Amino acid sequence: MADTEILTKRMAINKSNAQMVIVVAVAAFVTVFCLFAAKALWSQNSYQARVTTAKEKAHKQLQENITAYSQLTKSYQAFVSTPNNVIGGLTAGTGPNDGNNGKIVLDALPPSYDFPALTSTLEKILTDRGFKVGSITGTDDQLNQQQNTSSNKPTPVPMPFTFSVSNVSYASVGQLVTALQQSIRPIQIDTMDLSGGASNMTLNITAHTYYQPSKSLKINKQVIK
Repeated sequence: MADTEILTKRMAINKSNAQMVIVVAVAAFVTVFCLFAAKALWSQNSYQARVTTAKEKAHKQLQENITAYSQLTKSYQAFVSTPNNVIGGLTAGTGPNDGNNGKIVLDALPPSYDFPALTSTLEKILTDRGFKVGSITGTDDQLNQQQNTSSNKPTPVPMPFTFSVSNVSYASVGQLVTALQQSIRPIQIDTMDLSGGASNMTLNITAHTYYQPSKSLKINKQVIK
């Protein structure tokens, strides 16, 4: 009888221990699950907060760009509607120095390297003003520059050249310098060399102009981590 009671008590204790182990295991599982779920929810909430912040920043930048666009449009209209352009020509005229300022600026720096076009422009400037062209020379760097057609941060690229005119006087030299200064393309004189008599001189000029690759616009995608 005593053995039966002891056995019964042991079975009850073992059953109770087993139940306790199950309860503890379940509680541990629930606790761990809750911790992982809380961590996942916290990470998701932090990610959503970063996404929201990035969206608000982009929206603010867009609003600023719209305002800037409106102001830029007004400034551009005022820039191109002047009766005279920046190089002394008429906005509504058809002469070599005429045209609105927008056209002048676009023509001032071609978007690609073209040395033959430069020599043609220079020859026209000289012959239209009665100068006798001796030579127009320079290094045609077309092969090296043909890949330089666009950039997200374009900068002017110099194009050096030399030319000579004959049968010039001191007065006509001044007229030539003025003509180069008023050219649509910016021309910077580096050296000038005069030889011959006062009214029958030969002028050799070393100078350079520029071209500027077109600006490329790239839309980037930002990944929020």
